[in-house]
Amino acid sequence: MNGKTIMYLLKRFGMAILTIFMVVTITFWFMQLIPGGPFTSERGVSDVTLAALKAKYGLDKPLFVQYLIYIGRSFTFNFGPSMKIKGTEVMSLIMKGMAYSLPLGIVAAALAIAFGTLFGSLAAINRGKPIDHVIMVLSTGSIAFPSFITATFLSYFFCRQLSWFPTGFVASDGSMAAFVLPCLCLAIYPSAYITRLARSATLDSLGSDYIITARAKGASNTRVLFGHVLKNSLAPTISYAGPMFAGIITGSLVVEQIFAIPGVGSYFVNSITSRDYSMIMATTVFMTDLVVVMTLVSDILYTVVNPRVSLE
Repeated sequence: MNGKTIMYLLKRFGMAILTIFMVVTITFWFMQLIPGGPFTSERGVSDVTLAALKAKYGLDKPLFVQYLIYIGRSFTFNFGPSMKIKGTEVMSLIMKGMAYSLPLGIVAAALAIAFGTLFGSLAAINRGKPIDHVIMVLSTGSIAFPSFITATFLSYFFCRQLSWFPTGFVASDGSMAAFVLPCLCLAIYPSAYITRLARSATLDSLGSDYIITARAKGASNTRVLFGHVLKNSLAPTISYAGPMFAGIITGSLVVEQIFAIPGVGSYFVNSITSRDYSMIMATTVFMTDLVVVMTLVSDILYTVVNPRVSLE
């Protein structure tokens, strides 16, 4: 590892710290602007009990002191117990939810990369032909629809009308069939985006001098595509893959609610409605860290695929 790489990693580490600091700051102060609190919805709670609850969770301290406490917890991942789920640490709930959210995100990301690269390359090879137009229209339409709209449509059509898949994880008694539609739903948008990236990159590669030379030497279309074009077409996909994976995990929050999957999404959505400050902060910081790390990984992998680009 040379000095330039070390400096790059140190700079990215500093940017990560600054990003987390800004996210925690914005999240904390915006939470304070919303009327009410985590215990205002409790019925029959006396003023003495309410004061005791606030003291237990540090909500009786001045706002700036609470803010400093949250800053410290954000960098130690010690967010304490949940304010609404009694006797349970926040990070243990997140790890429990990630047991479902992480495999869901990995499968969805793999599907997006595989089908996006395939359809993008297929569209580029058949540029101007009907198959190219069909793929581009479908990819543009898929990008236009947010994941929760797609999830609602898939749930209604395949679960309610056709009964091909269970309506949710609980209804299926934990069957793997309950993950088919969520994986498909989360993969559609990034797959469409990768399709457009792969098509543009493939078109650029097909017009390159080395491709023309390879064809002049008698290389078959299959060898040109898989031996030369595909490798160069993967470069923009890899640069997008890191943020895409993090985006799939964070984007699964609402999708998991629709398909009743007990992932991180259920805890995050419930924490917002119940004003569980500890869970809100922990989930926000965890997702921010995931985005920062995956973006760094994709940048490093991009230099491996395209050695002409150096880490700076």
